[in-house]
Amino acid sequence: MTETAAPTLELAGDYQIDPAHTRIGFTARHAMVTKVRGSFGEFRGTASIGADAALSSTEIIIAANSLNTGQEQRDGHVQGDDFLAVNVYPEITFRSTSVEQDGDTFNITGDLTIRDVTKSVTVPFEFTGLAKDPFGNVRAGFEGSTSINRKDWGITFNAALETGGVLVSEKVGLEFDVSAIKQA
Repeated sequence: MTETAAPTLELAGDYQIDPAHTRIGFTARHAMVTKVRGSFGEFRGTASIGADAALSSTEIIIAANSLNTGQEQRDGHVQGDDFLAVNVYPEITFRSTSVEQDGDTFNITGDLTIRDVTKSVTVPFEFTGLAKDPFGNVRAGFEGSTSINRKDWGITFNAALETGGVLVSEKVGLEFDVSAIKQA
């Protein structure tokens, strides 16, 4: 009797990011004492993963007005002119410029555009797995995070605290939990 090896899935290919199973989030310190967490509910994205990581690319487009921190008044303020100015700048975009692989980590460098200001950012993404779902879709998972200084994108609003420090941190953490579906 001959045994056959279980089929293996190939990571290389073109993918659509699945918004229903992906989270694009952020954290910022408030009043120097606690973190406020939020996420964006509306976005789309693609990734092309090459057999050689250097041949890979990705693009994510986020609807800035889909920001949600769980508190309506704060969401309105962050969507307003003091922060994202979503009526003037409706999208936040990330377009990769290079990809380097180190084991299961993909270091993706790209152009992050917020409020019409574009800066280079590198996000290390850990490859978390490849699986075929019950519907026959091949899914790839990645988790990544990095920090940016919001002032680099012209988001300078703040208020001084009586006890010293400021109301909103300049440092903003970006968090990505991505499920991408391989395209036929």
